[in-house]
Amino acid sequence: MTAERPLLVGVVNITADSFSDGGRFLAAEDALAHARRLRSDGADIIELGPAASNPAAREVTAAEEIRRLADVIDELVAEGVPVSVDSFLPKTQRFAAAHGAAYLNDIQGFPDPARYEELAGGNCRLIVMHCVQRSGPATTVMTDPAAVWEGIGEFFAERLAALEAAGIGRDRLVIDPGLGYFLGSSPEPSLRALAGLGRLKARFGVPVLVSPSRKSLLRALTGSGLSRIGAATVAAELYAAWHGADFIRTHDVAAVRDALTVFAALDAAKAGA
Repeated sequence: MTAERPLLVGVVNITADSFSDGGRFLAAEDALAHARRLRSDGADIIELGPAASNPAAREVTAAEEIRRLADVIDELVAEGVPVSVDSFLPKTQRFAAAHGAAYLNDIQGFPDPARYEELAGGNCRLIVMHCVQRSGPATTVMTDPAAVWEGIGEFFAERLAALEAAGIGRDRLVIDPGLGYFLGSSPEPSLRALAGLGRLKARFGVPVLVSPSRKSLLRALTGSGLSRIGAATVAAELYAAWHGADFIRTHDVAAVRDALTVFAALDAAKAGA
């Protein structure tokens, strides 16, 4: 594990159809209450997702995303909470940046070079995610694990170079290899991505974010439904932390916080034994 524990990114889905909790936090007051619970559980960052990205998700317009975000982001920023906004729509990203978001998380990895000058003039850190789809939400596709891993390296080499050439400093960049349906419909590509976190960090020298929380790969591996996937999620999150993840994006902040606390205490005890 790194000397400092990973930053914990608590997920608040302001959506009707997110696979894990769609509809629970669609109302602004419910989203705010959940965000505050996650902060009290130890979240360093709150990520607001105004649209689902799973294969069954319905399309949401930028106007609707902004409507869902408006009251929630302003309240959290006013409280001093570092906020990330998960959207690949440029209008939503502009709104989030203008309303104090600290991070923009784009599942398409900021694909439009015409926007790079605008992004370079901002202050938000950019979470550049890789996905095999390259555009839109996740889809159900079979992929070759070896080809996916090679593609991850090629994608970040090209995309980070383009963003830096546009004047976006490396200190503003975070990379996410993508997991679950963003890499393919079988667990193997995601397992290879998690197993390669150390190599990914060494090659690109920027912080890495991962989000195995409740992902399809864990359900496929264990045969468990969402109601019983907590232990598998924590196992994947601990593995990611041990292998150098700088950010862990999670639905259950308290569980991973406690697991990291115990793991660090045991590691310290071993060092002193």
